[in-house]
Amino acid sequence: MRGLPTGTVTFLFTDIEGSTRLLHELGDEYADALAEHRRVLRAAFTRQAGVEVDTQGDAFFVAFARARDALAAAREGQDGLSGGPIRVRMGVHTGEPLVTDEGYVGIDVHRGARIAAIGHGGQVLVSQSTRELVDAGALRDLGEHRLKDLTAPERLYQLGNGDFPPLRSLNATNLPVATSPLVGRGHELRELQALLRDSARLVTLTGPGGTGKTRLGLQVAAELIEDFPGGVFFVPLAGVRQPELVPTTIAGTIGVRDLGDLRERRALLVIDNLEHLLEAAPAIASLLSTAPQTKVLATSRAPLRIGGEHEYPIEPLPDEDAIELLTQRARAVRRDFTPDAAAQEICRRLDGLPLALELAASRLRSLGSASLLERLDRRLPLLTGGRRDAPERQRTLRATIEWSYDLLHPDLQRPFARLAAFAGTFSIEAAEAVAGAELDDLDSLVEVSLLKAVGADRFLMLETIRELALERLEASDEANEVRLRHAELFTALAQSANLNQEADGPMQHSLVIPEHDNIRTALEWTISAGHGELGLRLAVALENFWVTTDPDEGTRWLERLLPIGTAAPSTLHALAVRCLANCATMSGEDLAERLYEQSLAEFRVLGDELRTAIGLERLASQVASRGDETRARRLLGESLASHRGSGFKKGEAASLTLLGHLEQRQGAPERALELFAQSLALARETGFTWWEKNVLLSQAELLCELTRAHDAGRSATQALEVADQIGDRIGTIDALVLLARVAAEQEDRELAGRLWGAIEAEVERSPVAGWQQERERVAPSILTHPDAQFEGGWSAGRRLSLPEAVACALESSGRER
Repeated sequence: MRGLPTGTVTFLFTDIEGSTRLLHELGDEYADALAEHRRVLRAAFTRQAGVEVDTQGDAFFVAFARARDALAAAREGQDGLSGGPIRVRMGVHTGEPLVTDEGYVGIDVHRGARIAAIGHGGQVLVSQSTRELVDAGALRDLGEHRLKDLTAPERLYQLGNGDFPPLRSLNATNLPVATSPLVGRGHELRELQALLRDSARLVTLTGPGGTGKTRLGLQVAAELIEDFPGGVFFVPLAGVRQPELVPTTIAGTIGVRDLGDLRERRALLVIDNLEHLLEAAPAIASLLSTAPQTKVLATSRAPLRIGGEHEYPIEPLPDEDAIELLTQRARAVRRDFTPDAAAQEICRRLDGLPLALELAASRLRSLGSASLLERLDRRLPLLTGGRRDAPERQRTLRATIEWSYDLLHPDLQRPFARLAAFAGTFSIEAAEAVAGAELDDLDSLVEVSLLKAVGADRFLMLETIRELALERLEASDEANEVRLRHAELFTALAQSANLNQEADGPMQHSLVIPEHDNIRTALEWTISAGHGELGLRLAVALENFWVTTDPDEGTRWLERLLPIGTAAPSTLHALAVRCLANCATMSGEDLAERLYEQSLAEFRVLGDELRTAIGLERLASQVASRGDETRARRLLGESLASHRGSGFKKGEAASLTLLGHLEQRQGAPERALELFAQSLALARETGFTWWEKNVLLSQAELLCELTRAHDAGRSATQALEVADQIGDRIGTIDALVLLARVAAEQEDRELAGRLWGAIEAEVERSPVAGWQQERERVAPSILTHPDAQFEGGWSAGRRLSLPEAVACALESSGRER
């Protein structure tokens, strides 16, 4: 197209808010209103030297050579439309797009449109790249937001100081960050959205590995975020090897106790990589039966074969999209890459398979298109000829992966195979310890697309590529040795996190939270390989991890490991029983007290005074919860004396808190506060963070009852910080409840409503055991003045994710998160 600005260009996208609703409301007057809207905007664009690139229905796409002209046009356009029936959202973004005969192409065009799409009528959103080119005085920082293209968060700004609802971004979902926008698939996106908006309950994207099923599924989910108020969740199953773990993995990802908690929610689950877990299909069917408003978008190389399934085969990319993908990826490694006839032939030879194209593009760093094509011509016929049982496309993909593997230097092939021992992401240090892969090796594998860099210092091997690596590993003479190193590494890591009360040093949940998939893989291998003792050591080292993340999963591993760990040392067995008791406590199971009694008896026989004292305090907590305060006080007295005698301050902290609870129940609040203060000091001194959070919550609860709102708020805020730090969702909700109570007591009705709305929305999204009873207990102290201020805050709070609610609470407390 002629006359378009080139080089650095600023795009302005506009769209009418609620156009369908306006058409019904205005009737015959809508055409006149639409024409007036176009006249006003075109006049503003023309006065600021804007070039109209495209107009579709009620939307404009305009280009400006200068960023300040785009902002001036946006402001003038909004001013001209104010007071009229039509409200327009606008997005402004600056980039360096390619200009073709058809107009602009490139990521910046997509990004500008996405920015406009998440705004509200009357609002102008501005990207970071535009903000850097203009006077920022008129811009209001809205923070980082994820757009529906699923790429990394974009820092956004608002032109002017108007008040608008929260942006319709992806911040409240767990959809992962993509490295780049989706290429092509427009037809599939429209069809899949229509299916899931209609009556389809289960849609399965099928096709060989490397066809882009996962990326397409994620994009469909992102587009449907507003259709599923109960949440849109990504459930990756590549790291799960047992079909029986599928329901609990889904529940854990969503944050519910079991899948029955989805019964009343309109949610969308993207369940990824089901092909190796087809035996779990009945569990998916049961989920859909139990939760009639929930829908599932699955990806698998084979259909699930259950009632109501809509199989949707994914075809390769058509030629035009394939060359765009190859070009986009090639330019990431070589900016001057220009697609030519050889590049088009590469796309044809690779059947338009996205993963194969990415692997080939990585080689364009050092090869021209013609040279790469020549090498493919030599390799593909040989590599695809030997597996006649596989579909043609699958053979082509495998051939491309094998070709990439064969091109590796022999010194890289061995660590590449060893890296298959990892599930999910892994760190540089872990790669070196398990696979002997140094940073240069990892960088080399990333360069040829056999690994992906994730974040600053972690890596991921795609499952399709991992299959080949696993074959190479299992065919070697070192598979068991590598698996053993993997299990031992994560056992040592778990032990270094100090997640047992008796461990020296502060608890460090952050060490193990990113390693959940690797922990599961290591535990499963210890069971299958008969290394029961090693598996028990790993499971026991994760004692507090199970408590704060998923006690039901901890129970399952321990129940599988104990029967094969009969030769384990007696101390390890007693610890495993104690861990089982912890998990039972968190799950609300009645057998916790019996398990604590058993563990305590075993430690007494062993003469282990430290763990006997810990067992006494744990048993006391159970005894007190069923009302036997006399026995609980006796047990705690014995425990406290032992801890003080041995100088074990973590144990002393726990016993003092529990004694404080007894004093509180018996009408001695000041004595209880003294005990809480002593316990808190000891917990902080020893880095006993989980208990620090418990004490702060107990302290805040009592201070609320004593109507000491300011002090209660300080304790609850500190508890919130600790709970958020260690990934304790239940602790986070408990702290927010207390802060809502404090806000109500201090007559900050808007904040009380905002926090209460966020809490109720979070519990609806991911139910919490015992919440209904807790709600009945605390609601009267929060719903004291449900006036307009409270209701306004409540409505705004319901749109917050849990992390956003935490940030809101901390900001209101005068702390920067």
